[in-house]
Amino acid sequence: MEAGLDTGPVFAQAAFPIAHGMTGGELHDALAQLGALTLQATLPELLVGRRSPEPQDAALATYAAKLGKSDLELDWTRPALDLERQVLAFNPYPIAQTRMEEYVLRIWRAVAEEAAVTAPPGTVLSEDSSGIRVATGSGVLRLTEVQLPGGKPLPVAAFLNARQLSGRRLGTA
Repeated sequence: MEAGLDTGPVFAQAAFPIAHGMTGGELHDALAQLGALTLQATLPELLVGRRSPEPQDAALATYAAKLGKSDLELDWTRPALDLERQVLAFNPYPIAQTRMEEYVLRIWRAVAEEAAVTAPPGTVLSEDSSGIRVATGSGVLRLTEVQLPGGKPLPVAAFLNARQLSGRRLGTA
């Protein structure tokens, strides 16, 4: 046993490619399955002494700070790809969000798109059944699944049935 968190020796490790569009929840589930399979393959070798621990390289360790409410807020001045990754990482919990007038709009799914944009970051450029396109610091973020307070997550096509957002600014009260 080691005194620190995740500071002990390594008995096995496995590589895992993160697919484009994979959410934090999907990654969690896939890694849990991979971890179980790796443990299942490693334990018999440990029991008969064919597997030895290897020390971790402390220089490769990283620290992840506890998330706060401000970490959930989309900063529209950032590049679209960064925002897409933020949305995916926080799905299914705690869910990325932005201000939409007096509401907090939760963003469940989004896709970064390369585009030259002159509108201020946070401006809704267009909307259709494929998504709500929002200007960012670099490119466009297409919101594809969103949620209003008290509601359930909706595909954008259903969300837009009762709303029109083009020209509005997100991220401001």
